Amino acid sequence: MDEQQLLRHRLLDEGVIRSDSAKMTPLVGGISSEIYRVVDGEQTFVVKRALKQLRVEQPWFANTARNQYEQAFLRYVAGFRPDAVPRLIFSNPTVDYFCMEYLSGFSNWKEDLLAAPCDENLCHANLSDSAGTLLAQIHAHSWGDPAAERDFDTTENFEQLRIDPYLRATAAKNPALAEPILLEADRLRQSRKCLVHGDFSPKNLLHREGRLVVLDCEVAWYGDPAFDMAFFLNHLCLKALYHLPKRPPLAMFVEAAWEAYQKTNPHALQIEAHTSRLLPMLLLARVDGKSPVEYLTDDGKLRCIREFASAQILRASPLDLSSLLEDWFTHIHRLQP
Repeated sequence: MDEQQLLRHRLLDEGVIRSDSAKMTPLVGGISSEIYRVVDGEQTFVVKRALKQLRVEQPWFANTARNQYEQAFLRYVAGFRPDAVPRLIFSNPTVDYFCMEYLSGFSNWKEDLLAAPCDENLCHANLSDSAGTLLAQIHAHSWGDPAAERDFDTTENFEQLRIDPYLRATAAKNPALAEPILLEADRLRQSRKCLVHGDFSPKNLLHREGRLVVLDCEVAWYGDPAFDMAFFLNHLCLKALYHLPKRPPLAMFVEAAWEAYQKTNPHALQIEAHTSRLLPMLLLARVDGKSPVEYLTDDGKLRCIREFASAQILRASPLDLSSLLEDWFTHIHRLQP
């Protein structure tokens, strides 16, 4: 009996699924969890269960208790932006899964951004604005919140899922860059400012008719918001490189996101320098870390990332974020005649 069948029997035994004829369909896209769409009579919902061993080539283990933190994140954000998260349907701290609403008819923003020619400029700019605003609201609402700091005291989880596989693994592969990367990893580990999503990226943002919903918040951590912004902008920067020699206006989307964030989070200026420091490290991590980006395989483009990231990481002090991003787009466009 495979894992899906075992889980199905559990859901039946525990009363989550009520009909023997209910259908479970695996949903793709993640490396850290089993995710299924369940159709049970007139009800459709999603079941999610965290994996101990993530689906990557290198060994990568993480505590499955992150399932509980993901549910806590959904509840927290629902308190002030209920439209921005899926509704919880079943939650029990004694089991290793939970159920949430299935968002029918929604589009995945990552898939939209990767699709050629990615030329719906206004749509993507609006989504960038909405994403920057949502991220800023999460950070601003939780900034200095003692309850959030208590409930999301998850540094060990964040280390397993982000600091080790992204920063420390990248430092191990790049000895000449190891010192600044490890210093940033240590700084990040000690920072406590607000609630951090930890995986805020287009693949975890669904949209439909002006509504934007964030998913996959199992890395939730009360820590450093610069990580979220650098992680998000990193994905947009990489998609600009992916599309070359075509040049959809990814720079405009990046600018829209950062401007919206600054307008909404009064603490935005406090994170700019650390975002600029982290961004090139995360660019390099998607080449040399444990979770390399799957859509960039061209040697020239991978070399482009390494050259840019290495030069920026070795800078004595980071550029301001706008200058860094301008340098990135100038750098990648040099690949073309």
